[in-house]
Amino acid sequence: MAVPHAQSGEVIDVRPLGANLAHAKTTTLIKTKSLEVIRLVLPRGKRLPRHEAPAEVTIQCLEGRIRMELDGRVVELSAGDLLYLGERAPHDVQALVDSTVLATLRLPQDHPLAWPSVLAEELSELS
Repeated sequence: MAVPHAQSGEVIDVRPLGANLAHAKTTTLIKTKSLEVIRLVLPRGKRLPRHEAPAEVTIQCLEGRIRMELDGRVVELSAGDLLYLGERAPHDVQALVDSTVLATLRLPQDHPLAWPSVLAEELSELS
């Protein structure tokens, strides 16, 4: 069964999950040919290994705290922080505490989304 994604004009609640975080799953909120928005639910200690998104990405920490390594530079994001990554910018993600993150990808018009297999496997484990 296909997972429903938001339609144009539909309001999506991305407020912190709070006590419900422990039972929540990673969800793709919006998916079109040029845009994908994913709410990642990352339990404490969960790590997404180094990967490159085939698109420009923003990472917004909705709650909790995550650590990302960007080509040897470590960045920590807390609730309310937003990070921009250019196309194919290598990075990894680790949840320092239970966290949710909003990942927004602006997909190139001429390239289909093709997540590296290692990341696809990691995301499927979060679902």
